[in-house]
Amino acid sequence: MACPYFVPAQRLESGTWPHPSRLPLGAGWAGCCSAPGHEGVEPTETELRELCNLGYAKQCPRLPAQRNFDAVRFAIAREGGSQVVVSFACEKAHRPAAHGSLEYDILLARWISPPSDPRIQKLAECYLKSYLERKMRFAAASPNP
Repeated sequence: MACPYFVPAQRLESGTWPHPSRLPLGAGWAGCCSAPGHEGVEPTETELRELCNLGYAKQCPRLPAQRNFDAVRFAIAREGGSQVVVSFACEKAHRPAAHGSLEYDILLARWISPPSDPRIQKLAECYLKSYLERKMRFAAASPNP
């Protein structure tokens, strides 16, 4: 789950997570905040590590009291040909608040069915990028028969 107000910009290679591939977006990310009144604020390294990349950031001073959801989860629902379907679930107070699927065409490098919320799209892009990079590394490391 990532904070719905976190706008990832670049992979955070210097993070101190023991297993970065297990993070909600498949890696640690640096970026900025999009919470109302705090747009563009760059979180500290501690905030990135403990709040932004993990969601449910109730300790974050920028988190709006009134919000539709607290965190967003992603999963690969289906892969076939050049298309990947990414499922997402938004949570509020550890309960489902919204969900949907996003279809991406790898060859065209674009969303076929983008979400209406640009924050979810940006988080999904980072999740998908991490997933595809891991998949390519795994394929390159696997012995070919």
